[in-house]
Amino acid sequence: MKIHEYQAKALFKAYGIPTPRGTIAQTPEETLRAAHELGTSPLVVKAQVHAGGRGKGGGIRVVGTPAEARKVASQLLGTRLITPQTGEEGRPVETLLIEEALTITEEIYLGIVIDRSRACPVVLASSEGGMEIEKVAAEHHDKVIIEEIDPAVGLRRFQANRICYDLKVQTSMAGKMAGLILDLYRLFTEKDCSLAEINPLVVTDGGHLVALDAKLNFDDNALFRHPDIMILRDLSQENPLEVEASRYNLNYIKLKGNVGCMVNGAGLAMATMDLIKLVGAEPANFLDVGGGATAEMVREGFKLLLSDRDVRVIFINIFGGILRCDTLAQGVVGAAREFGVNMPMVVRLEGTNVEEGRRILAESGMRFTVAAGLKDAAEKVAAGLSSKEGIEP
Repeated sequence: MKIHEYQAKALFKAYGIPTPRGTIAQTPEETLRAAHELGTSPLVVKAQVHAGGRGKGGGIRVVGTPAEARKVASQLLGTRLITPQTGEEGRPVETLLIEEALTITEEIYLGIVIDRSRACPVVLASSEGGMEIEKVAAEHHDKVIIEEIDPAVGLRRFQANRICYDLKVQTSMAGKMAGLILDLYRLFTEKDCSLAEINPLVVTDGGHLVALDAKLNFDDNALFRHPDIMILRDLSQENPLEVEASRYNLNYIKLKGNVGCMVNGAGLAMATMDLIKLVGAEPANFLDVGGGATAEMVREGFKLLLSDRDVRVIFINIFGGILRCDTLAQGVVGAAREFGVNMPMVVRLEGTNVEEGRRILAESGMRFTVAAGLKDAAEKVAAGLSSKEGIEP
């Protein structure tokens, strides 16, 4: 789960990590009032969306007066901000963060993330912080410091000191910097984060360390332990289909293709997407209905696929175990009838009660195409995409 910058900064403050003075606003008038209350110039008006690259997308503006802040607010609020990370659809701007501008002498990147290839958390740091950090990471690996953390003992003080040394932090600031790194790790572990990032962490002209930006992502599987974090969720920033899927415990991720996939099991779902790409098509989604799916869950999964305007062919790939093939077939037939499906539907069934499942599909009176195997299914999907008339059962 993601949260907004202003929410992350509230958590930073609770853990002793300095942030700029600021307040949120949701109307131009609130923005004007907030700017007057801050009583400083210049000010920074920052659109609050769940995406990086806001500066490049015009979502971060520096203004000189409260009146200018109000004008910028009227331009941003109610729009959809498009950044390099949002795609063409953008994200709705409903809240702004109004902050004091700081005089900066140095920008540092600092982040903690779960590195699955190393099977442990790692601290990432670079003296080249700021908007171009992705470019730095891609083109200058030597400028990114990586410090592995042993989960059994956590981040140690000597490791934080070593990061400061590698960053060439001034001796007078090394103690504060090491303490800040340890505070960020404490937040990361206590709140079950999957990512904790400050970009940039700045050194001001007064010699202070300040988190100019804040980004926190949380492990969805641990949210039950953090009701205080769950209430920060902003559904307006999430894909509506993914929000709907979460209500039925369906694992759904929207992609950019045109083949709607319904599969049971994450591994089989990944293999299914690979098969689709091998025949020159693109999956429209990742949808894992799970091993113990009910007819209702299948129905809702089918509804999700049909709600996606990009989907031109539906591919159902089920290995029946706990989820029996006849249960799946009943759910699919019921959903297809209820929603009046008028596109090709390719079904590959194997496992428990597979013959009964195939019989239900065959006797449904609908144009289901039952595939003999994975390769056959992928070829039928490709045929469905190339034909407006559908494909032969």
